[in-house]
Amino acid sequence: MEAEEKSNLILCGFMATGKSSVGKRLAEMTGYEFLDMDEAIEADEGMTIPEIFASRGEEAFRELECRMVDQVAQRRKCVVATGGGTTVNPQNLETLRRCGILINLTADIQTILLRAGSGEDRPMLQQGDRVERIRTLLQNRAEAYGKADFAVDTSSRSIEEVAQLIVNRLRNIKAL
Repeated sequence: MEAEEKSNLILCGFMATGKSSVGKRLAEMTGYEFLDMDEAIEADEGMTIPEIFASRGEEAFRELECRMVDQVAQRRKCVVATGGGTTVNPQNLETLRRCGILINLTADIQTILLRAGSGEDRPMLQQGDRVERIRTLLQNRAEAYGKADFAVDTSSRSIEEVAQLIVNRLRNIKAL
């Protein structure tokens, strides 16, 4: 596969691991464009992700997400922050792996809880005990997240530290 085909930097991983914040900083550091998939879906649909979940359901949201992945695949030199469940869909995972380097951002459960705040804007945390819900989702998504090219734990690191770690890693593998 030609390097140009994999010119995007795709941040995947669980909610509240820093994909959007780190993605913005990573784009600044590399000179790449930045795209937050959830924000792009919200702009296209004229409603928030929680509103989409409430009015149309998760399945409809996942279809919108698949369409957005297809759009991402057409981009070059773009840092992309995916939604937390985007790469669980095998087709999305394969498409994203073809067009970019997949970087899994991780964090421990306590950090996720702290960063997620009230969770009102996190539809996947609306059911039952939040800690148990996070554990279950992490377990269910572990295989998909494990298919990333590499992972960075963001738990006790600043946005700047995480972005710099990613840049260093990309330089080491000659991807930047």
